[in-house]
Amino acid sequence: MSLGGAISGNVSPGSGGRTQPAYSTIYSVLRDHLDRNALRAGLVLGQANIGRAFNVSRVPAGIALNQLLQEGLIETFQGRGYIVPGGEPLRIDLTDGGLNIPADAAAPAANRREQIYPEVEHAVAVCLAYGRFVLNETALAAHYDVSRTIAHEVLTQLERAGVIEQDNNNRWYAGPLTATEFKYHFEMRILLEPQALRQAFPHLKRNEVQMRLRRVQAAERDAVVPAKLEELEADLHIHTLQSCTNTILLNTLRRSQRLLIATHSTFAEYRQLDDIAFMASEHAQVYEALLNQDVALAASALEAHLERSVDVNVAIFDRLGSLPSHLCPPYLALAKAA
Repeated sequence: MSLGGAISGNVSPGSGGRTQPAYSTIYSVLRDHLDRNALRAGLVLGQANIGRAFNVSRVPAGIALNQLLQEGLIETFQGRGYIVPGGEPLRIDLTDGGLNIPADAAAPAANRREQIYPEVEHAVAVCLAYGRFVLNETALAAHYDVSRTIAHEVLTQLERAGVIEQDNNNRWYAGPLTATEFKYHFEMRILLEPQALRQAFPHLKRNEVQMRLRRVQAAERDAVVPAKLEELEADLHIHTLQSCTNTILLNTLRRSQRLLIATHSTFAEYRQLDDIAFMASEHAQVYEALLNQDVALAASALEAHLERSVDVNVAIFDRLGSLPSHLCPPYLALAKAA
């Protein structure tokens, strides 16, 4: 079955859903405020307070803030986070500082576990290439100002996802992700992702594929921060495949992808701009083949992209230094050798 009608129509947003990524919505709202000088000079903007304002995790908030920084609309300062230019640091409620979020811009309020889980999963996955880690439930609860019950639920969900494990003494551990295991993950993805794409193909929407193509083409031209690079990876390897009808295959892939996609943050200091641009061009080849309704070519391009990525990424493991402090959250610590 070809893409046919599915790829020719427009997509209506799901009930209450956003039609663009969260980071794009946050960027647009903040950019509008900055262009209108609506935010007070010196207002401190951070991933945490922006995330809370929009009911999202810190990851999309960080992408939006980094983009505004690159455009010179906000500045860094000695404290953590960013600042609206023109004044001394002003740590006040964002609403008091002039932020007015449109009703359709903030994500629907979710329970706290659902809000923090993606960020915790990402933070843990980013560190795994550096060794084996122990997770502290009490520190996790304190970091997010939640109850121990919620922190425990997050850890249990991580265990079900295959990200962490619990030992006989009820301690939580994660990792390590070795170069060999990394290669094994890719070998599995090389076999399964093209098949998932073939099954997802009849259900793809043309305007969604076109939107992903435009985003990745922009990445070929511009510098991309790690968090946005991970969004581009998720566009192809998660969102484009999510209509695969074989749910067992899809769930197997997701357990692998949630670990590997996060390594773009792990390896950020070791990647060359040319490598990122080439990766983006490979993604574009897959999307272009899909838009031309050539699923065989798209699957072949996806397989070639994954095969090329193995050696490029495995080689980085040999160059990794010590764990950068900014990557390791306070609830995570390197486990002592037995």
